[in-house]
Amino acid sequence: MTTTSPTTASASDVPAPHLAGNFAPVAEELTAYDLPVTGTLPPELSGWFLRNGPNPRDAATPHWFFGDGMVHGLLLEGGRAVSYRNRWVRTSTFTDGVPPSGDAQGRRNLSAGVANTHVVRHAGRTLALVESSFPYEIDCRPGHELETLGVHDFGGRLTTAMTAHPKTCPTTGELHFFGYGGARPPYLTYHRADADGELVISRPIDVTAHTMMHDFHLTERHVIFMDLPMVFDTHRRPEMPYRWDPEYGARLGVLRRDDPYGEVRWLPIDPCYVFHALNAHDDGDQRIVLHVSRYPDFTGRKPSCLWRWTIDLTSGTVAEEQLDDQYCEFPRVDDRLVGQRARFGHATVAEAPGTGHIPGALLRYDLETGAVVRHDFGPGRTPGEAVFAPADDRPGGSGWLLTYVYDATTDTSDLVVLDAEDISAAPVATVHLPQRVPYGFHGNWLPDPAR
Repeated sequence: MTTTSPTTASASDVPAPHLAGNFAPVAEELTAYDLPVTGTLPPELSGWFLRNGPNPRDAATPHWFFGDGMVHGLLLEGGRAVSYRNRWVRTSTFTDGVPPSGDAQGRRNLSAGVANTHVVRHAGRTLALVESSFPYEIDCRPGHELETLGVHDFGGRLTTAMTAHPKTCPTTGELHFFGYGGARPPYLTYHRADADGELVISRPIDVTAHTMMHDFHLTERHVIFMDLPMVFDTHRRPEMPYRWDPEYGARLGVLRRDDPYGEVRWLPIDPCYVFHALNAHDDGDQRIVLHVSRYPDFTGRKPSCLWRWTIDLTSGTVAEEQLDDQYCEFPRVDDRLVGQRARFGHATVAEAPGTGHIPGALLRYDLETGAVVRHDFGPGRTPGEAVFAPADDRPGGSGWLLTYVYDATTDTSDLVVLDAEDISAAPVATVHLPQRVPYGFHGNWLPDPAR
């Protein structure tokens, strides 16, 4: 099956950086079967590897963040790469041209958006997410080829946008998330859906201003919000209406999970910005440990590195410690350890500022000893976010890291499978894809429901 974009991109002799190289969109939706494999795919891998990202249909798209969402999916089963397919998420913005921006009164059409940032599964639904609008449900059943089923607003109960980084509690099965933004308070609302997918908590939280809040933290006993100095500014250019304002300050807000309508305790930290959290856990009754990929500012001149924040609830302070000086982004853990103590995490090596060089590596961090193991993909080969796929039922045990890797020398992409316990070794398997997968954001390994 081949489907071309329903709109034609405008011609440009010199495309914008976010439309060039492997940032450039692909024009076709494909379905391909029985893909060639180098190495041996583990037969235990049975399910979908999905990854979402921007795939603009119009050269006038002003920023990479605003391209139409496209999900790339690879179905694995019995040691075979059964099929690959890529599909635009058919939001109302995609199908009908409904603008996702708000009106003059600051009201937003939350059903409109580009759904281009993440794809998660909860309570039997697979949701494509972007933080500025409602999720869109896509169909992963056999024969349905990642079709868009429609907007999902939790039966009308969700009245804010939904973060692209919800957290599933591995103990309760609850989905914790938040919505932020708007022209007037409340600028932040905390939400919780139960294991059956029913939205059971929506609690407004008082914050000083509308700040860009991309991610947050979950532990067994707490939810922690990051109120950081990227402040909404209507005078900024429309493609990124936020400004870096260190005078605003930075702070972490701690809320007890057993008292979701109780006090949010705000603790100051040094001004910085964090797109992505690695993980968090409670350390006794009065300490919370957070690991983040932290930028010293949001000017674009300095990279993000792995940091640890330790919250002391007794003293009301946060100890801040840089753990590594290697540029890194897209940090992840075994999702079965979200909110719990996890010894290992991994991240993708980010671009060195000002060099134009993307080293193309994954890092595995031992969060107890500080040891770092590296996998280099070789010249011209650049990985995206790597996702952990478990080999058994032991959280934090053996498994594999799955990532799409772009090869600039051939302008092609592969799915690369690494042994998560020995990532410096050669790949376990490499699946050769029928077309290039542009750089994107986040995804997940979705095992068959029977596993």
